[in-house]
This record gives sequence, structure tokens and C-alpha cells, in this order.
Amino acid sequence: MRFLHTMLRVGDLAASFNFYVDILGMRLLRQQDFPDGRFTLVFLGYTDEASGTVLELTHNWDTQDYDLGNGYGHIAIGVEDVYAAANKIKAAGGKIVREAGPMLHGQTVLAFVEDPDGYKIELLSIDA
Repeated sequence: MRFLHTMLRVGDLAASFNFYVDILGMRLLRQQDFPDGRFTLVFLGYTDEASGTVLELTHNWDTQDYDLGNGYGHIAIGVEDVYAAANKIKAAGGKIVREAGPMLHGQTVLAFVEDPDGYKIELLSIDA
């Protein structure tokens, strides 16, 4: 068994696509529209689906936004340098909601960025 993907529902597919591709550097793996169901699925990742876990964006055409609730935590992405990645994301227009630095009760360096729908993404050193 292995993880295949994580799915997020997004209100503005173009804004989310641009965030994950242009700002976080993922690539489009596949996309499919389902006109009868009025939704689109977009699969993005840093590797192909056969090699690793990917992100599925689900856009329900008639829904503009979602209540994130209080159960969602975050997605974690491994980066070479948390400080450099956070600065690059900020320079590209991404919203940093927790600046890069050591966690409060430990040594792990991390940062948090927020996507256009308010989902949090944690940046961690690949060796963390």
C-alpha cells in the first residue's frame, strides 16, 4: 500500500492552478472535465503518480468557496532550504503566514504558506 494523492476542493481553479504550478513549482500531470457532474479534476505534482504522492484539485463549477472547518491541518512539502523557498514564494506573490524559522518547541526549521483558498502548506527541509 502507498499514498496516492491528497484532494483539495478549490473555488477558483485558475488561481489555485497558478499558485501550485507558478509559485510552488508543481507540474500538471493530468486534467479532466466532467460536464455532466459540473466539476474538473486536476492532478499536480513534483513527480509522476507512479513514483510518488500527488495533489488533486477538485473544482466544482457551481461552488465559489468552501468552509475549511477546524479539522484540516496542512500539507507538507520538502524543500532544500526553507528560508530560500519562503523568500521565493513571497517574491512570486505567495502569502507567507508563518515566516521561516525554528519551531517554537524544537529545532526544526519550517515556514507556512497559504494557498488562494486558505489551505496551509508547511515547508520543511528535505532532511528534516
